[in-house]
Amino acid sequence: MKKITFIIFSIISTCLLMMGCGQEKKENLKMKKAEEHKEVVYQVFTRLFGNTNTTNKPWGTHEENGVGKFADFTDEALQGIKDLGVTYIWFTGIPHHAVINDYTAYGISEDDPDVVKGRAGSPYAVKDYYNVNPDLATDPARRLEEFKELVDRTHKNGLKVIIDIVPNHVARRYEGKSNPKGVVDFGAEDDTSVTYKRDNNFYYNPGKPFIVPKWEHGYLPLGGEKAKLADGKFDEFPAKWTGNGARTSQPGFNDWYETVKINYGITPDGVHEFDALPEGFDKKDYKAHFEFWKDKDVPNSWKKFRDIALYWIDMGVDGFRYDMAEIVPVEFWSFMNSSVKMKNPDAFLMAEVYRPNLYRDYIHKGKMDYLYDKVGLYDSLVPIIQGHGWTDQINTVQNSMMDIEHHMLHFLENHDELRLPSPEFAGNAEKGKPAMVVSTTISTSPTMIYFGQEVGEPALEKPGFGSVGRTSIFDYIGVPHLQRWVNNKKFDGAALRPEEKELRDFYKRLLNFSIKSSALMGNYQEIHSFNREHTEWYNHRVFSFARWSDSEKLVVVSNFDADDTFGFSLGLPHDLIEKWELKDGDYLLTDQLFGEATAVLKVKNGNARMRVDIQPLESFIFRLEK
Repeated sequence: MKKITFIIFSIISTCLLMMGCGQEKKENLKMKKAEEHKEVVYQVFTRLFGNTNTTNKPWGTHEENGVGKFADFTDEALQGIKDLGVTYIWFTGIPHHAVINDYTAYGISEDDPDVVKGRAGSPYAVKDYYNVNPDLATDPARRLEEFKELVDRTHKNGLKVIIDIVPNHVARRYEGKSNPKGVVDFGAEDDTSVTYKRDNNFYYNPGKPFIVPKWEHGYLPLGGEKAKLADGKFDEFPAKWTGNGARTSQPGFNDWYETVKINYGITPDGVHEFDALPEGFDKKDYKAHFEFWKDKDVPNSWKKFRDIALYWIDMGVDGFRYDMAEIVPVEFWSFMNSSVKMKNPDAFLMAEVYRPNLYRDYIHKGKMDYLYDKVGLYDSLVPIIQGHGWTDQINTVQNSMMDIEHHMLHFLENHDELRLPSPEFAGNAEKGKPAMVVSTTISTSPTMIYFGQEVGEPALEKPGFGSVGRTSIFDYIGVPHLQRWVNNKKFDGAALRPEEKELRDFYKRLLNFSIKSSALMGNYQEIHSFNREHTEWYNHRVFSFARWSDSEKLVVVSNFDADDTFGFSLGLPHDLIEKWELKDGDYLLTDQLFGEATAVLKVKNGNARMRVDIQPLESFIFRLEK
């Protein structure tokens, strides 16, 4: 009897324990859900951020035009960025890349202007992956220590750190002066007598020398300035294939001639000499991917880049932006990203992939967290911002992405794209406001802004290798609008013009709302098509949608027209009324951007409408009050 009683007691205890565990699990899931929030990435071109020099001489040296340093990211600067509503900083241009400066006193070889774009060099022609750009250090001998201090300082200010990894190519002359013990340089052990071998790091043209491109459009290295290495020659034998895949020994002027292509175990005929992921691995987590690769023989280049990524993770970097990820096989990303996630499960991994047919593979098989939503949302917003596109296209794009919407990182500016206020794009920063509201609030994905975007930087300078309309990534240059916020390194914005202060205030309000709103991590439903069909005066220059969670309900309305005010009785579709469980009556809504506008949603007999009067380039984020 005692034994039976004991067994019954044990069963009851186990059941209670399991119920308790189940309840605890549910509570943990609730807590995790409550902790979820939008992320905001602030891309900053590190060498330009703290530069207060206003000379802006075309092809100017860093002595003439100035250069920013790690030390310029003071506590005040970092707090100013965080106050904008930022959660991550992407420090662009960190790894040591080819640069036209004499650092031979620090054991660094000089770079050849014939294979360097600009005077400051491209951040995507990395010369040493285990160290940082010496231009950025107050003391180049301590450059890596200064970067570590920046990482620590950024973390202490409540922000996380992203840097670039460029897996597809490296600088024409790669020299790892800072390699950890046992690390061998790219190409150091290659068999250069053959075009291809699986474990070679590069592709070669055996027996043929590299020839500098023929310059076009009046271009000359360093703008024609005489320099000892600018002689139209570069010693490379045998010639390597160029970064964009050009196989000729003399790449063209428009090729990525400053870089060489990495071999990932793909033959010149396109045969993959590595294992394929088994069927169904797109549904497995990073741990399963990691286990899959543990006993596989992978190409040498795979191991080199994995070790590079883990090196920076160990240093405290919180994530990476992968340049031109789609040129590298998705199997490598499975190998690489699963290794990174095993080291840091919360690592933030975002990448350039511009072919929509590859998106799902690179997310699910390649284990990317986020991809640029360039070809979809950005390219759709551009003509709408410029005044000749229809907002109906936004629906088409968003509907096609609903299964991966969380993974599609949104932006309106980055280092590759035109600045919003540039004459070639919108000519006016104000025209970007409605697009910024839509881009930020339409999905659960992160938002990215480019430094200076928040103060309307138009990039009107003629820098040298770079072009007007894009802040140059190749030259030493100042960023005038941002420099007024930097304000002689007080980082207080006191020198900003009134319209620049107003624009920054708009970004600050929008981004801070986005990282606190539970609805923006919840459900989405467009109401644009319903109103296009059923609402008088509503039109293709306006866009609207609803977002909601258990605790917050939002209606977002934006007017993309720069000239016209629109007034209409905005309606909610019947199924949304049911989802929100709205009973007959009046509901007050208040705008969350500026807090002044209000609207009344009138619900009667299954119909719901609210009067909206919206001025040119105005947006409302209406919250339904309880």
